[in-house]
Amino acid sequence: MGLLRPAGYPAHRAAGRWVFDVLVTLAAAASAVPVVIHADDRPQRAVIAALALSAVPLLVRRIWPVPVFGVLLAVSLAAGLAGHSHGVNAAALLIALYTVAAMRPRRDGLACAALLELAVVAGLLAFAGAGWWYDAFFVSGMVAAALGLGLYSATRRAYLAELHDRAERLERERDQQGALAAAAERARIAREMHDIVAHHLTVMVTLSDAAVAASAVSPERAAEVMGSVSSTGRRALADTRRLLGVLRQPPGENLQPVPGMAQLDLLIDQVRSAGLDTTLEIHGAAPDMTAGAQLTVYRLVQEALTNTLKHGGAGARAAVRLEFLPGELRMHIDDDGAGAAAPASASIGSGLAGMQERVRAYGGDVQAGPRRPGGWRVAARLHLDRGDAP
Repeated sequence: MGLLRPAGYPAHRAAGRWVFDVLVTLAAAASAVPVVIHADDRPQRAVIAALALSAVPLLVRRIWPVPVFGVLLAVSLAAGLAGHSHGVNAAALLIALYTVAAMRPRRDGLACAALLELAVVAGLLAFAGAGWWYDAFFVSGMVAAALGLGLYSATRRAYLAELHDRAERLERERDQQGALAAAAERARIAREMHDIVAHHLTVMVTLSDAAVAASAVSPERAAEVMGSVSSTGRRALADTRRLLGVLRQPPGENLQPVPGMAQLDLLIDQVRSAGLDTTLEIHGAAPDMTAGAQLTVYRLVQEALTNTLKHGGAGARAAVRLEFLPGELRMHIDDDGAGAAAPASASIGSGLAGMQERVRAYGGDVQAGPRRPGGWRVAARLHLDRGDAP
């Protein structure tokens, strides 16, 4: 009963599919008429009409593939037994076989092909005479071609469906991973706020207590201490603003303590161990940078070197140069890899937008692009004396 179950419902089919099936049916009907005319100088009109009408079931071939093939095969057998061997619509039979192989399980297609092959051999033995084997090779080749095309179409359709299903699964997994990564990033930001802001607040409380204790004995000393409290509060407020802005940064990978300038050597060693020959140069005297500024420097170097590892290719080399100027830090991360041959989106990725947000918190900017004659450069400028005042 499964063979008779429709593969779809006529009311649910698009108009374009109906138009295509009508054209296929007309082509199958028209292809059979010249065969009859060529075989018989005075063919009967009834035979021509019957041959053309035998292709009509192809209109619903994609709804009932096996029944349509069975009807066409039965009509062809009836025409052969009635002595009208040229009244067989071969094109309609091949199209029906292709449809079965394309839309039904493989065993159904093989079974229908075997039935058609048996019918072909039997008909040729009965009507073709001594030269039946030549026609048998030709017709068998046509049957095999229809079967092969149908099986290929079924395989390709199943492959595309699998790709579509996999894409949907990957999209769902990406959304889930994005939500998990966002939660992890917020936890990391919370830890950074604890390490930086809580420290400032603790210092402010301690200084305030000291100012209260010194106010009765030395008002000048109390005023000096309160000035330190004010400076520390401004710095804590600036760091808080920067850390909250970083919440728009794409999710990080871990919840490690906040890295800074002291961890740059370790980062360079990690990149070298991954196969990227990297040098680090620091020019000028580094001022007393806030933890937020150090984190920004670290993340920018990390992002640029990570992109070089991804897109630089084998044998690439990178150079990190930090130049401290009065109130300003200039950074250059250069490589001689294949980054210049790749599109900007592939070479930098979405990490550049996050780096720009971090650097803008210090009134700076980031530029990235290909070098001449080859390689990639990331250049940034940070104003170290900006962002500390409310």
